[in-house]
Amino acid sequence: MANEKQFKLKTKFVATRDVKEYRETIPTWVNARDTVLEFGCEWGTTTALIAPHCKEVVGSDISPECIETARRRHPDIHFEVLDAFDVHAALALGKQFTKIYIDVSGLSGYRSLLDVIALLTMYGTVLRPQAIVVKSGALKHFASHCTVWRAGEPARAAEQREQELAPEGGEGDP
Repeated sequence: MANEKQFKLKTKFVATRDVKEYRETIPTWVNARDTVLEFGCEWGTTTALIAPHCKEVVGSDISPECIETARRRHPDIHFEVLDAFDVHAALALGKQFTKIYIDVSGLSGYRSLLDVIALLTMYGTVLRPQAIVVKSGALKHFASHCTVWRAGEPARAAEQREQELAPEGGEGDP
């Protein structure tokens, strides 16, 4: 049974489908006061796009070779070898991250949906950033089909929302 505090996260989760959408979020979600951590930075391309928008950014990847390349390409940016699933290593960086970006290979397929949710919950709970932006087509698709139930909401409002979501031609039509 869930306790009252278990689901009190204030972190916003932003799901994107591909690299283009992932990068399009930067001007909207990152601001000059932010300290940002990016998981799965590979050669640092997106990390370098984030850098001008924030106070500080740390790009990370599980591959030492990728981090070596990122450091060569972007010597003014801080890069670390880090496994996205190792929250203790992220804590050891000693920074209060306000935004987290996640672009980890393998998180877009439906078989990884539970892994994505676990990763988001872990970082939302432990690091408590304001927002986590994740590149996961599966999560974006799943979230687009979710509706939040609000106790006490008038039935008419719920019915109206359901009608807005219904396919053209009405219920039951192919």
